[in-house]
Amino acid sequence: MQDHFHKKADTWDEGNIRVQGAKIIADAIKNRIHLNKEMQIMDFGAGTGLLGFEIAKSVKKVYAIDTSRSMLEKLEAKNTKELNIQIYCQDIIKEPINKIFDGIVSSMTLHHIKDLESFFKTIYKNLKKDAFIAIADLQTEDGTFHSDNTGVYHFGFDEKQLSKIILSYGFKDIKFEIINTITKTQKEFKVFLISAKK
Repeated sequence: MQDHFHKKADTWDEGNIRVQGAKIIADAIKNRIHLNKEMQIMDFGAGTGLLGFEIAKSVKKVYAIDTSRSMLEKLEAKNTKELNIQIYCQDIIKEPINKIFDGIVSSMTLHHIKDLESFFKTIYKNLKKDAFIAIADLQTEDGTFHSDNTGVYHFGFDEKQLSKIILSYGFKDIKFEIINTITKTQKEFKVFLISAKK
């Protein structure tokens, strides 16, 4: 399994854009969804845990899923007894995880997923009835957000098209909003949060 983030892992948490961005996403999720200490949550594409640790403060347990071992090693180094995150290094589309969750959160990972249909089909099976998904990613962009587009399969997402895919796999109550703007190379890139229920 190729680790596109091997070289990036060491410096991933440096600088304000990613750290602050994850905090904004976590706050938006908490504002929209009533998290509680009974919940077990999957953080899909968890990376170094920037979103997962924020969510872990409000729930019973977070399970970090990522295909990048180097990123998960950085997460493991930050793990604490209070906010202990369970780590899974695997591609859950090819190797589904045999666990049912109260919700699935994800930050800036969806554009790295080649087969969206298989992804939503897979995670639907990992959710309890009435459980939620809350996914943050880029609104449609021109391909310049990343300096290197290796492993990038979508240049952001269109609200209507993404909503249509999510609906087609049985999700309901879709809500979409722009929650952040990232300025890079003198351009503005919009970040959305889309949520739905099973």
